[in-house]
Amino acid sequence: MSQALIDAITEMNEDEALRLTTELLDGGTDPFSVLEACQNAMGVIGKRYEEGTYFLPELILAGEMMNQLSELIKPKLSASATDAAQLGKVLLGTVEGDIHDIGKDTVGFMLEVNGFEVRDLGVDVPIQQFVEAVREFQPQVVALSGFLTLAFDAMRDTVTAIADAGLRDSVKIMIGGGQIDEHVRKHTGADAYGKDAMAAVNLAKGWIGG
Repeated sequence: MSQALIDAITEMNEDEALRLTTELLDGGTDPFSVLEACQNAMGVIGKRYEEGTYFLPELILAGEMMNQLSELIKPKLSASATDAAQLGKVLLGTVEGDIHDIGKDTVGFMLEVNGFEVRDLGVDVPIQQFVEAVREFQPQVVALSGFLTLAFDAMRDTVTAIADAGLRDSVKIMIGGGQIDEHVRKHTGADAYGKDAMAAVNLAKGWIGG
């Protein structure tokens, strides 16, 4: 993993991050390794925000940087992913109160190239919208994203609302985001958490088969 790339992203050096990413990919570095470096950097940025070292402008800049880096990485990921028959449906979205699509878009992309039909509800998704989408789209998996700790209660409330609607037994629910761990999973009532995009893909494959 490239520590230089992690440092460039965490220090908000956009030009250097883009240069290093291009250099690594053109040099034959595994695109998953480059993606992992980006995700590690976003984890650092998230912690700095929580600690009050970074503020909203830094988060916005980091999100814009990640979108640009993703555009470089995605074609390489797509080329390295195996074609697969449609495995099942995944409903994806960032929970209410959180406006970050950092990581979510990458998870959605990785699920798609691995053969899943993905419906992305976007960011700051109201709880009832998740419930209605589960009822209408009928996914086997619901993936709740949240970058900040303030998202944890919204994740819990979303899981609870899906259960209250009588839909909990029909879906498996995964959560993901910068600060997610087993303690948070228990708090939310989700079935599992994924530490990165490939973990999300493996969870979905394990649940649905494939």
